Amino acid sequence: MAGQVDNRAPYARIAAHYAELIASGELPPGSLLPSIKNLSEQWTVSTATIEKALRKLRNEGLVRGIHGIGTEVLDRPAPMSSGSQRQDRGHRTGSSWGSGERSDSHQAAVVPAPADVAQALDIEPGSEVIRRRRVYRDRHGIVAHSTSWIPIQYGKLIPQLAMSERLTGGTSLQLIAAATGRPISHRIDTASARLLTAEDAQLLELDPSNPPVEPSVVMTAKFVDSEGSVVEYGVDLGGPGRTWRTESEVSE
Repeated sequence: MAGQVDNRAPYARIAAHYAELIASGELPPGSLLPSIKNLSEQWTVSTATIEKALRKLRNEGLVRGIHGIGTEVLDRPAPMSSGSQRQDRGHRTGSSWGSGERSDSHQAAVVPAPADVAQALDIEPGSEVIRRRRVYRDRHGIVAHSTSWIPIQYGKLIPQLAMSERLTGGTSLQLIAAATGRPISHRIDTASARLLTAEDAQLLELDPSNPPVEPSVVMTAKFVDSEGSVVEYGVDLGGPGRTWRTESEVSE
């Protein structure tokens, strides 16, 4: 959110700044980043910090170093995010969108719960459940088709959950926590890959009669509140060519 303190190390903030410029297209493929010396002066940090930031960008596949020339921006789709990563991003920045992302095609409906959704939400198959769908995109195309499955009782507390429009006032998890007074205490994430069905292809705006032969990444996230109730089950279906990556600090 605006005004929040960014506690990341300087190199990480610098790398994130250029990752955002690359994702938005402001730094197009083939363009060169300023020299290490110029970046050091611009950011008022040591050249070692700049080198570490550039190494992070290289490790993420966003740039490459060309001897005698400089650091060139590469053209490749950004990886997709898991539901938990979107939650973390929302807490940190106020938005679940990744760098250069936007969302559209927001749809909501009350539908019977499929068997896998019923199991995840601990309800009877066929019970009414809120299904919220949207598509995340960046300049390369669809990042993921995202579906949130929410128990029907939360729709009675928050009517906009069942409305086909972008939520206002926070994410679904934030709205539910505010309405119930029970914060989200933990989440359960899974990652897998599967061949696209005709329905999957249609959700990703592909030809359902000729889906890609390469498997797509599927991420799920189950969110549980402080009283042990499952408040949301999210399923993200990755767009063609999308990968999933995560990063964490390793301390020895």
